[in-house]
Order: sequence, then structure tokens, then C-alpha cells
Amino acid sequence: MKNLYGYVIVLLMLATQVGCAQKPADAAAGQPAQAAAATSTAPPPIPVATEFRPPAESTIPAGPLGDVIRQGRNIFNDTPVYAKAFVGNRLSCTNCHIDAGRRPHSAPLWGAYGMYPQYRKKNGHVNTFGERMQGCFRYSMNGKAPPLDSAEMVALETYAWWMAKGAPVGVKLKGAGYPKQGFKPPQPPDYARGEKVYNANCALCHGGDGQGQQVAGRTVFPPLWGPHSFNWGAGMGQLDNAAAFIKANMPFSRGDTLSDQDAWDVAMFMDAHERPQDPRYAGDLAATRKKYHDSPMSLYGTEVNGHLLGAPTGAR
Repeated sequence: MKNLYGYVIVLLMLATQVGCAQKPADAAAGQPAQAAAATSTAPPPIPVATEFRPPAESTIPAGPLGDVIRQGRNIFNDTPVYAKAFVGNRLSCTNCHIDAGRRPHSAPLWGAYGMYPQYRKKNGHVNTFGERMQGCFRYSMNGKAPPLDSAEMVALETYAWWMAKGAPVGVKLKGAGYPKQGFKPPQPPDYARGEKVYNANCALCHGGDGQGQQVAGRTVFPPLWGPHSFNWGAGMGQLDNAAAFIKANMPFSRGDTLSDQDAWDVAMFMDAHERPQDPRYAGDLAATRKKYHDSPMSLYGTEVNGHLLGAPTGAR
């Protein structure tokens, strides 16, 4: 890309950012948001705590415990380097959990740690926090799950534990997750409008082709689709997740500047591109959609602009 931010900004980004029962045609036309509101069954509300602030990095203790916390932070910030054996793309944890997992409304670690164990419909059983992170490696990282007793997983869990020190357990903290509640587009999401939003607000960092940017082999702006991005099983492949994340955090350092409509439209544009196959795919696209993507928020297995998304000929 031409006219990039200065080298200082690139270094800053390196340190702080990088930083899923409807006809296919309806999904491509943007009906997902309305359909989801009509068909979703919400669980009982979880109490919401007051504001929580994670501890400052300067308070990481000395000694063996602090060493493991810092190791977890390093893995989180530069996953392809510090957990290379388990990563299959160019993403790091901090791509979706900004500022080393600290920033509110970008699924911060301190907002997730105290909410596990919990049942997850995605895999049909109660997950520990470690299992939840294993899923991130399998889907968001398009890699393989580190063993729960591996040094990498122990370090990540220890880092998350430290980040959540002092937070109540079993209480949804303000700023946890992505701000999806009540977040609906005024109009159905639209690919063409989303392309315009992308070109005006996203292409400078993520590239006109969506492949992100690297400096000296290190990702500073993540790829958003294609072979080096998250796969079809990742949470960011869900329109509501992507739209809420974009609204709160993008463009980087200018979150909450896009309109709700723009956030939904550009989420549609991003998620309507090919990416690596869902690892649960067993040779039948329609069956995989029915079993794992039967949601109006997922474009997997639908046709957009004449292309059947998730077909075996796509990015693997």
C-alpha cells in the first residue's frame, strides 16, 4: 500500500493491534439481522457489574509467576512467533482482542476469564476457559489446539487470570465481549455499500485486497479474508460479531465513528469473501451449513455475487 502511516505508527500497531434457516439469496441480500432478532432465544440475563479496570502491566510480579504471565502476554501479542506450532495463519490473539486483551468492547481477557466454565452451543458441552482458547487456535488462528497442559496454554491462562484479578466471578463485566445487545442495522446489510465503506475507511490498513500488511515478516494489520485469515468456523465470520467489533473499534484508534449501518454493511462485505474452510467440513457443504452454520448471521454455504461461499474451491 502507498501512503502508509509513518514507521512509528507501524511500530505502535505491532505492539498493540495485530489489533456464525434462511435461503442463501436472503443472506446475501442482508436479511440476517432481522431474522436473527425474530428467531433467537436469549438465556436468562446475567448480572452486570460496575466498571472494572485490569491491573497495569507494571504490576506483573517478579519471579517465576511473573515470567509465565509475561510469556502469556507475548504469545497473545505475537502468536505466530511465540506459539508457532499451533498457528495456521498470520493472525495474533490481539487482532480481535485489542491492546493485549485489555480494551473494553473487544472481547477483553478480563471480561471472559470469570465467565468460565460455561456451556457452549458451538460444541455442545460445558467448556473450561482453556477449551475456549483452544477453539480460538482451531478457528480464528486456523491452526490446531495446544494441549491444555502445554507451556503455551498454561501461559495464556495465567495471563488471563492475572488480567482478571479482582473481578467478580460469574458476572458479566461492562465492556466484556462485543457490544451486540440491541445493535441492529436500520436497513439490511448490503455488500455494495459495505465495499464503499471498506475502501474509504479500511483499505489503507488492511489493503484493497483485504490481505493486511506485514513489516519484516511480522503482521501489523491483519488479513480479513483469504488464505491467511480466520477460517469459516471463527466467531468473526458471524455478521453480528463482526459488525459489533467494527463499530466499537474500527477504524483503529477511531472506534465509534462509523454509523451503525456502515458497520453492518462493511461486516457484510468482509464476511462475504472466501477464507479457509471450516475444519468441521466433511465433504458436504450443505450439511456443514445445516449442522454448524444454520444461522442468518452466517454467510457460509450461501451465494453472494454468484459465488457459493465455503465451496471446496475456495481458500483452504
